Amino acid sequence: MTSIDRNAEKIRGTGTGTDPLPATPPASGDRTRWLALAIVMTAAFMDLVDVTIVNIAIPSIKRSAHASVSQIQWITAGYALAFAAGLITGGRLGDIHGRKRLFLVGVGGFTLASALCGFAVNPEMLVASRILQGGMAALMVPQVLSIVHATFPAHERGKVFGLFGAIVGLGAVSGPLLGALLTEWNLFGLEWRPIFLINLPVGVVSFLLGRRFITESRAPKALKLDLVGVALVTLGLLMLLYPLTRGRELGWPLWGYVCMAGALVVFAGLVAYERRKAARDGSPLIELSLFRVKSFAAGIAVQTVFGVALGIFFLVWTLYMQIGLGWSPLRAGLTGVPFSIAVSIAAGLSVQQLVPRFGRKVLQAGALLMGAGVLLYLWEAHHYGLAIASWQMTLPLVVMGAGMGLIVAPLTDAVLSEVPREHAGAASGLINTVQQMGNALGLGLVSVVFFGEIGDRLPPDGVGPAFVHAFQHALWWVAGIMAAIFLLMSALPKRPAQHLEGAEPEAAEDGAGQDAPVAGAEPELVP
Repeated sequence: MTSIDRNAEKIRGTGTGTDPLPATPPASGDRTRWLALAIVMTAAFMDLVDVTIVNIAIPSIKRSAHASVSQIQWITAGYALAFAAGLITGGRLGDIHGRKRLFLVGVGGFTLASALCGFAVNPEMLVASRILQGGMAALMVPQVLSIVHATFPAHERGKVFGLFGAIVGLGAVSGPLLGALLTEWNLFGLEWRPIFLINLPVGVVSFLLGRRFITESRAPKALKLDLVGVALVTLGLLMLLYPLTRGRELGWPLWGYVCMAGALVVFAGLVAYERRKAARDGSPLIELSLFRVKSFAAGIAVQTVFGVALGIFFLVWTLYMQIGLGWSPLRAGLTGVPFSIAVSIAAGLSVQQLVPRFGRKVLQAGALLMGAGVLLYLWEAHHYGLAIASWQMTLPLVVMGAGMGLIVAPLTDAVLSEVPREHAGAASGLINTVQQMGNALGLGLVSVVFFGEIGDRLPPDGVGPAFVHAFQHALWWVAGIMAAIFLLMSALPKRPAQHLEGAEPEAAEDGAGQDAPVAGAEPELVP
């Protein structure tokens, strides 16, 4: 399982900060646009399933590949970090060199990286392949809705984005179940490897059909790449995450603390560089002027901290069920189904009915509800211990899922409500990026909040109790983070604007996460 809010954000796009392209179909009766839609939706689904399918197989990977604690963390955090670091750059590359071209590069690279993951001969190769996979996803995902906008007229986009919402919900539910089944079946004695190898036929077919049916498009005025900004962000995160993931195993050496302190220096240097970059050519990776908007600054903090909470919970939850309680992957996957369903239902209700009536209070209620679910889960884990049953987890998981659903769907609109229209694209991209970075940070913190509570050498009969105790300790952290999120939400607008896909051009955000289209503007379509 991964952060489902990340998947919800994807249907809005990543935001490249470039001039948007309103969609005009190549021909009003051209049926190939629906084939193109099926292709990009299949690729998006492949990515969504891939990030939700991995966590359920983590215990199997740990056991059969003899992966260390830090390697397990990097199998998930490496993907999130590479994805986050490349999101904005991937979108801009598509605007400059063509969305179809970058989509095909991303699909091809993602498929190759999946093969490398599936045939990894050791944990180090698996970690490296997952980082490559995340980087390729960062090239592929930003193009998906940009292609949709260059292919479909505004009056058809409501139907299209409704389909994307269904794909997100389906990916959230089917990913863990598919991962559990593939791991449980142990096809051809490959154990966990089919969770990656299943991407190969899907990726090859998407690549071949995409070459034929997707129409090329570019942004007429794409911003320049800020590779230095990307490098500084990545370096700073690595300097922060690497000591966190390896520190416990190495006895928390002095160099680790120095490295984490140095990360703050790198981030300060990033701010200084971005200011100069904005003054020089107006195309920084991070639009710092956005942080003068109180609601946006608070929203960025909410997204980041929310990502931390989810990064901690989903990995720890999987390890707790499969290693601590000794459950099979299939049982663990089925246990999570009520959570996914609750997220999907609450997300639909929050956007369509609740937020228009009650505004910010819905998001705050979601934070409280999710925190209450965490505390209820904490009580049950303590009360029932190793004897806890799947059905006893249903109530806290439904409460948590409902709370998350109230947050994830309307949060981006709330954060963007007071952002100037001309900066909506840059703001949307930054929101999604920091959420992924928060997720990577949360995965890195698992060493501190979870594995730090588990002894290095446990007798067989001590594994279960140790994991149950560590799970409870991690849940206290998640509950505290949800309380902080509730307080941060008080700075969001009381009545968030609703930026709906397929709306009129005046909407502040389009589906590609870019600035609103200018009325009458035409995309540059390249045959």
